[in-house]
Amino acid sequence: MAVSGDPALTLEVVTEPAQWRQFLALPHRLYANDPAWVAPLNFQQRERLSAKNHFFEHARWRAWLALRNGVPVGCITAQIDELHLQQHADGAGYFGMLEAEDDAAVFAALLDAAAGWLRSEGMQRMRGPFNLHINEEVGLLVEGFSTPPFVLMGHARPYYGTRIEAQGCHPVKDLLAYTIRPDFEAPRVMNKLAERVSDRVKVRCVRRKQLAEDAAIMLDIFNDAWQHNWGFVPLAPAEWEETVKTLAMLMPDDYIQIAEYDGEPVAFIVALPNLNEAARDLKGKLLPFGWARLLWRLKVRHPKTARIPLMGVRQSFQHSRLGPTLAFMVIDAVRKALHARGVENVEMGWILEDNDGMRNIIETIGGKAYKRYRVYEKEL
Repeated sequence: MAVSGDPALTLEVVTEPAQWRQFLALPHRLYANDPAWVAPLNFQQRERLSAKNHFFEHARWRAWLALRNGVPVGCITAQIDELHLQQHADGAGYFGMLEAEDDAAVFAALLDAAAGWLRSEGMQRMRGPFNLHINEEVGLLVEGFSTPPFVLMGHARPYYGTRIEAQGCHPVKDLLAYTIRPDFEAPRVMNKLAERVSDRVKVRCVRRKQLAEDAAIMLDIFNDAWQHNWGFVPLAPAEWEETVKTLAMLMPDDYIQIAEYDGEPVAFIVALPNLNEAARDLKGKLLPFGWARLLWRLKVRHPKTARIPLMGVRQSFQHSRLGPTLAFMVIDAVRKALHARGVENVEMGWILEDNDGMRNIIETIGGKAYKRYRVYEKEL
C-alpha cells in the first residue's frame, strides 16, 4: 500500500516468510555503523515472533514493514495484551519493535499504521515501545547510547525520540538502568540490619532438583511484589516456567537467591550472565560454529558482565523496616556469587525513575544510573 503524498514509500502488513526475513534483517543495516549495537540472536528473534511465544496466547498483534522503492526502511508492531486490559482496564494497546531510517515520513507511516490498527480494535491509547510487552524490553533508549545494551535491554539511534515525539507521542514514564561493581563494600548500617534478623531470615540459592517448586515460589512473590507498580501485568505461569527452565541451562544455581523469613519465602533475586557480551561478535548467527563459541563463553570463560532483571519483596514487608533489609540481603547474596565468578560489572534495571525506595537502596550500595529509557503514549 502506497503512503499518501509519497508514492515511493509503501507499507506492508507482514505475513509471509520473506517479509519476516526483511523485518528481522533491517536492524542489521540500520545499526551497521553503531559500535554499541549488539545483534540479537536470529533464532531467538524468530522464536519470539512465532506462535511458540506464550505471550500470543493472551495477546493479538500485527506487524508492518515500510519500503522505499522496494527497499526496507522501517518496521513496527502493535500488540493488545488481554492480561494488561484485565489488570488496568485503560484501553491501552502497545507499539514496539520500532526501527527506521532517519526519515519523518517513515516514522509517520509506521506509527499511524500501529495507531490505526489499535483504534480499529477498540483501543483508546497507544503506549510504547514494548518489545513485546511490559515484562520484556521496555522503553526507548534516550540516554546512554555509547555503551552496548545488556541482555534483554534495548538499544536505539539518538534520533528515534525526536521522531516519535513529532508524531504526537508524549513521554509518560522514564526507566533507569544502573551499573555497579559486585565487589562493593556494603554500608555498615545495612550489614548490622542483616545481622539483627539473621536468626529469622535465611537466604538460599535455587534448588535445581526442585526447580518447578522454586519457580512457582518466585512467580508468586513477583506477582505480589510488583502488583502496584506502574504498568504491572502479572507473569503468566506458562511463560515463567519456560523462562526459568531456559535460565537454569545458562546460569549457576547461586545466580538465583530466595530469602525466607521464619521459613516462608518472602523475597528473591535473579542475575543473568550478560548474553550480549558473549554473543557480541556473532552477528546474530549461531551456525556453523556460533553455538560452540557461545556455550564456551557462557559456561567456561564466563562473561565479565551480568544483569539483574528481576527482584521482588512481598508487599507485606515493603513498607516495613524489614523490607529494605530483605532487598539488601538477596542483593548481597547474589553479588557474592557474581564476584566469585570474576564478574566485574553488573547492570541493575530497569528501575522506574520515581521508585525512590529501590533507587535509594541501589545508590546506597554504590550503583550509578547510566542509561535512561522512555515510554511514550498517544491518545487515539
